[in-house]
Amino acid sequence: MSTRMTRSGSEGEPESRAGQVMHKDGAMPPIDLGQTLLGPSFRYDLRSPDISKLDRFIVENPIRDWSVVRWKDVGRPFRVENYASGKRVWEEQNGDRMPIQTSWEMFNRSFHEWFVKDVPYEQRRMMGQFARAILGFRGTEIGRLWRELQQVALWNTAHRLTDTIWDPRGKRALFRGLDVSKPRILFLGAAEGYEAMQLSAMYPGGEAVLVDYDGFCQTHRFGEFPEDYPFLGTHPQTGSPRAWYKGDMNLTYLVSDIRQLSFGHEFDIVISVGLLEHFPDEYKPECLEWHRKFLKPNGYAILTTPRHSWKTRLFYHVMAEAMNYTYRELMSIQQMGLYIHENGFNILRHGYIKTHNGVVARVR
Repeated sequence: MSTRMTRSGSEGEPESRAGQVMHKDGAMPPIDLGQTLLGPSFRYDLRSPDISKLDRFIVENPIRDWSVVRWKDVGRPFRVENYASGKRVWEEQNGDRMPIQTSWEMFNRSFHEWFVKDVPYEQRRMMGQFARAILGFRGTEIGRLWRELQQVALWNTAHRLTDTIWDPRGKRALFRGLDVSKPRILFLGAAEGYEAMQLSAMYPGGEAVLVDYDGFCQTHRFGEFPEDYPFLGTHPQTGSPRAWYKGDMNLTYLVSDIRQLSFGHEFDIVISVGLLEHFPDEYKPECLEWHRKFLKPNGYAILTTPRHSWKTRLFYHVMAEAMNYTYRELMSIQQMGLYIHENGFNILRHGYIKTHNGVVARVR
């Protein structure tokens, strides 16, 4: 991975670039509170250290009374059905539907390849290939490279430039104000564990248990998560803002099927990110029960799902080869909240951030 990074402006939403910086030893240059740094694969972001200013990064609580919301008014989620060719080929070769765990394993490997790309390098390399294909009148290659260039450009915008996948300021806006101290956190379907680390930075001194049934997530997605990535959180003694890193946190990673976990009601926070939308309606109550069964009394269930909008539909269309191995829905916050409300939770906070819905709830 390249070590060149661009320092950008602090709080302003258009950002001004101030040149390239790089340590002689190849390490990440220092980043101060209020600053952001653009790396080759993703953005480092310590902007908005004042938690009271996070309101502008979330559209919050549009529904006042969930008891009056009806499905006939909000409609049903949009199903993403343009699957990756890898899924279709597997099913043709095996004469059967791809098992759910296999689909997740293929998705995790594909998704991880994008997270670790040196995107500027890939764009330059592919533009060179594209130019040579045009000069050589190689029509089939031109079409393939054009599709790949679209994917890289979209990924560069979505993840690296605008940071809509991790969205640290939006996540902090969603997670703020929880009445917990040194919480035990359980992350269901944890992948790289990003949100558990953000919660651990905001509410330090506790423990986060990350669970995923694909061992690749433990060894690669979490195992290779950059040690120099800063999470903006709180100093436990002073309450002032400070940066936390993966190595500072008490994290345990379990490779396990969620249904086989032996925990009781022992967690202050149970979180899932991009989990609920992978279950058809007949299985959503079971998914929501997993959040309920591990919570302490008055504990918090936090869930996010991709928000249904033209941007997310475009993303899952262009990035189908990387993303679409499993059943997936895109929801409005009204649809997501109604599933949660109908399955026995009181919704304390809900809203949407850049491209995700978010709900904070307690068991009713």
